[in-house]
Amino acid sequence: QVHLVETGGGSVQSGGSLRLSCSASGYTDTNYCMGWFRQAKGKEREGVEGVATINSDGKTNYADSVKGRFTISRDTDKNMLYLQMSSLRPEDTAMYYCAADPYWAFCDDLREVPGEGEYRGQGTQVTVSS
Repeated sequence: QVHLVETGGGSVQSGGSLRLSCSASGYTDTNYCMGWFRQAKGKEREGVEGVATINSDGKTNYADSVKGRFTISRDTDKNMLYLQMSSLRPEDTAMYYCAADPYWAFCDDLREVPGEGEYRGQGTQVTVSS
């Protein structure tokens, strides 16, 4: 069973930066696809948005909305996943979740966000004020 815990969320002004961290435990297979997705409050109808993924080879994939501003990275020795967010905008305000996908569908397609009951954390809130 994979257990994921996100930290690092908070409130910042537009243009600011935050670094999210995700601690993974309960498994030793580092071949999983890892990634971040977000859910904005009041936009449940739009669903979740895949933000960024990274596979075990280090290949990354980003949503167009964050490309050039966010950087995903992982430390397989420490079982950690990170999301460095810069030039934050009010529209980046959301709950951010860490996810792990042993089948790599999420890494192939950002729309393939792992669902409830799959490997995902409880989330960390990011709020960007204008």
